[in-house]
Amino acid sequence: MQTIHVGIIGSAGYTGGELLRILVHHPHVQILFAHSASNADKPIHSVHTDLLGDTDLLFSSDFDLEKLAGQENPVLFLCVGHGDARKFLEANTIPSPIKIIDLSQDYRLSANTSYQGKDFVYGLPELNKEKIKSADYIANPGCFATNIQLALLPLAASKLLPKEVNINATTGSTGAGQKPGATSHFSWRNNNLSVYKAFNHQHLQEIGESLEQLQQGFLPNDRDSLLENAAERLLFIPQRGDFTRGIFSAIYLDCDKSLEEIETIYQDYYAEQPFTHISKTNIDLKQVVNTNKCFIHLEKHGNKLFITTIIDNLLKGASGQAVQNMNLVFGLGEATGLRLKGTAF
Repeated sequence: MQTIHVGIIGSAGYTGGELLRILVHHPHVQILFAHSASNADKPIHSVHTDLLGDTDLLFSSDFDLEKLAGQENPVLFLCVGHGDARKFLEANTIPSPIKIIDLSQDYRLSANTSYQGKDFVYGLPELNKEKIKSADYIANPGCFATNIQLALLPLAASKLLPKEVNINATTGSTGAGQKPGATSHFSWRNNNLSVYKAFNHQHLQEIGESLEQLQQGFLPNDRDSLLENAAERLLFIPQRGDFTRGIFSAIYLDCDKSLEEIETIYQDYYAEQPFTHISKTNIDLKQVVNTNKCFIHLEKHGNKLFITTIIDNLLKGASGQAVQNMNLVFGLGEATGLRLKGTAF
């Protein structure tokens, strides 16, 4: 396998740091630049302090896209805030050999996918693996969206989603990004729990599009916007948890299939997926923290199917999945460099 040459825009934040932690140890990657205007010429380990001893790479103030384009297997990761990826791409012409993997929400929805005459492919491997393999541009999914979609995709593929799906999901403070804010400040977040964007979270749009892709007619399509259509079917209550990383979703819906039938549907759907696993026993968040895994647990209570799902929001919900997509694009096994080890304690 030839070397994959990587450039990173926005490498000082949480997702940029997680990406660097993976890529400095990836067996087929050479990092050409890790851009951060505010940390230019500083060692990467001055910000991501755990990388001391792993790399001597410095943050760069500039990015030579032509140099990147001249290397074999070039890829540009955009680890910038929502809205900033589109601004960056509008301000810079990306030479055609360069693949783009965008971790923001700017190109995830079907109405906003075009750039330089090419469309971004929605980068959820468990849904679009074959499309990802041939893509030039990839829109990495959102963290809540990844968690919830993995809980529901097998049902949608079997045309089993009812008209109403009830979702309660709790995320860690890193989901809000590195910049301090009122709801991520330690004194407020610690020993605390709160709801935000009830029934109206922006990730509902990409979830709705994916489920509609597998189960046509799931969305009512009689509202004024995709968000309203998705919110009509997906009753989503997001919560802020008092922990740093991970997402735990608890989902219930009407289902007349037996538990054994549902487990077979899920096992079959994820049989060829290296990171998504069905657990016969109750799951807890620490099982997947610091890994690229998703665990799903299924229960039946009368005519209700109860689904719990866990991921690490910074890995399977962001940077780990981005590397998984990179591996697919360049013909590697999608788990290459991603056998990360978490801890149960």
